[in-house]
Amino acid sequence: MVFFTCTFLLVHFTGALTVEKIKGWLEFAQTASLMYVVLVVILLMFADLLIPVPSLPVMLFTGYLIGPFWATVATMTGLLLAGSVGYGLSYRYGDKLVKFILKNEEKRKEAIATYLRHGPIVIILSRAVPMLPEVSACMAGLSRIPFVKFVALWMVGMLPYTVVATYAGHKSSIENPQPAIIAVLCLIGSLWTGWFYFSCRNRVKS
Repeated sequence: MVFFTCTFLLVHFTGALTVEKIKGWLEFAQTASLMYVVLVVILLMFADLLIPVPSLPVMLFTGYLIGPFWATVATMTGLLLAGSVGYGLSYRYGDKLVKFILKNEEKRKEAIATYLRHGPIVIILSRAVPMLPEVSACMAGLSRIPFVKFVALWMVGMLPYTVVATYAGHKSSIENPQPAIIAVLCLIGSLWTGWFYFSCRNRVKS
């Protein structure tokens, strides 16, 4: 989380990656070919693993430019690549980092056990909070959640989010941004409702 926060601050204060710049890249790519737009979106979604990319605006604008089908394909491909690479890197190298951060073996076991207990819900609802999807993918690899299970959970959380966002972007325009606004409110509202229900249920169990 510290790493992702640092990259967020770096990108934010340097202005290296803004929504306006991303729009410019996508509009330029559209003048060349549909496949160029798809490739740019895949790269942006994959880059979200390392640097903070405003994924929801990208989904909306891509849906507006190339339609919901190709926008969904491009977005999901990039996000799946990002999640898989984050999982793989943490599966391979995460132990060394955790041993450096948590010297006490019992604390390490407790942290991993906690994530194994709540990890599936965290993965599914992670889109509610910036940077949490990347953190949850890395934690899934670190805690050795089976890869097939991780991908299934990742897709459950990603598919409806992506489909709604790209379709709303397709139905929106400069003159009529209402579908995009409604989609953003519904997506954020439903995810936070899920977090609230999960928190209350977990509190009652405790």
